[in-house]
Amino acid sequence: MQKIIEITQGITRMPEWRMAEPVDFCLNEKEHIAIVGDNAAGKTMLVDIITGSHPLLMKDVAYDFSPKSSKLASDNIKYITFRDCYGGDSDRNYYLQQRWNQHDIDKSTPTVESMLNDAYQMNGEDTEERRMLREHLYDIFNLRYLLDKYVIFLSSGELRKFQLAKVLMADPRVLIMDNPFIGLDKETRQQLRELLEKISEERNLQIVLVLAKDEDIPHFITHVVMVKNMKVMPKQSRIDYLAMKESLHETDSPDWHLSDEEKETILSLPYSDNEYHTNEVVNMKNVSIQYGQRIILKSLDWIVRNGERWALSGQNGAGKSTLLSLVCADNPQSYACNIVLFDRKRGSGEAIWDIKKHIGYVSPEMHRAYNRDMPAIRIVASGLKDSVGLYVKPSERDYEQCRIWMKIFGIDYLADRTFLKLSSGEQRLILLARAFVKDPELLILDEPLHGLDAKHGEKVKEIIDTFCKRKNKTLIMVTHYKENLPQCITNSIFLKKNV
Repeated sequence: MQKIIEITQGITRMPEWRMAEPVDFCLNEKEHIAIVGDNAAGKTMLVDIITGSHPLLMKDVAYDFSPKSSKLASDNIKYITFRDCYGGDSDRNYYLQQRWNQHDIDKSTPTVESMLNDAYQMNGEDTEERRMLREHLYDIFNLRYLLDKYVIFLSSGELRKFQLAKVLMADPRVLIMDNPFIGLDKETRQQLRELLEKISEERNLQIVLVLAKDEDIPHFITHVVMVKNMKVMPKQSRIDYLAMKESLHETDSPDWHLSDEEKETILSLPYSDNEYHTNEVVNMKNVSIQYGQRIILKSLDWIVRNGERWALSGQNGAGKSTLLSLVCADNPQSYACNIVLFDRKRGSGEAIWDIKKHIGYVSPEMHRAYNRDMPAIRIVASGLKDSVGLYVKPSERDYEQCRIWMKIFGIDYLADRTFLKLSSGEQRLILLARAFVKDPELLILDEPLHGLDAKHGEKVKEIIDTFCKRKNKTLIMVTHYKENLPQCITNSIFLKKNV
């Protein structure tokens, strides 16, 4: 049997990159592997070893990419991280803010076709075989109707397919994907599973998925590798792994809850003197938003009252992110709409920063705004001053407030660790603490449990429930997973995609 990737007793050259034990890992032909484990367990470290990013001491990772002509790992292994719902982390072009600023669109704004053509030209010669591959990718991912679209107009699901097609232009032997289902609704997640299975069958391609949730393991996965406490466990069949997890669930459920002391800390937090205390937090009347020819929101009426806890759901591309941008006062189109926030009508002279002082916010893509290697506690402290907080030195009182919330989230030990060196799950917890640190009247949580393991997810839900027991606290939460909703939810709104 062909061993495509093999690591035997691997120890990295640099001590800071080492796992707790030497690494054994093997990917054979016809195998598709899911790498699973808790946050900060070492999943990303293992991938970096597999790809050669963290070289080994005294030996190399053994690769056999035949029948591919190139023997280079960089040519044959493609790695995409999906920490957010707007594409891969490797794509440094960030388009979210441009969604809200349509006047910025000009001849240089990329279309799907232009970026796919760039990817095609960068990954090899223009041969008949590669042209056939390109056409096949267009067909299998149903991309032809998207070719003339600006990338900034793509929904999360469309952008995910676009990113995959772009990578597959290189015709890799191994495709590694970190959290590929993050930010996708149930229907789109199933479509992606089917697409991955189909492409793996049609191409000589092995797929490795890095997943935070066992529920996301597709049926085409043949084996599972668990990473625990920086140790790589022996490879198991998918069936054996799921049976083992089910047994553990029944007999040894993790005890991961807020302590009474932590609950009391949240409930006894002092209230600010400058709270609004308005009866209506959000009031939208006949609100419509359009990007180009595409209608995102049409004639929306929505009232969020003080103390309500809303679940916001809908298909990818239905306008959830757009709706949140209106509530957060980020979308320039809001000035042309009948929107009242905290009894202050948009465009009546209110300052955006005055409104933001009362809103705590986290989203799947927010980590992109903090591409600076600074201490985690500074990231949390930035929540006290919103986006300008990165440039304001926190006071000792600010730091104390940050430590309180970091302790509640169980991440106080990360205070002095730099943000970019944290795992994606640890970054998510840091950004969650940032959303709570100002003790906001309105808490907006866009997929707050993305990338978190089950234990941390349960604790975050308890934090939300406890926080919402306090007076003058309102919640808007977005999720595609019903099981991720906290118990405190009182209202719900579902957005349908305008076709």
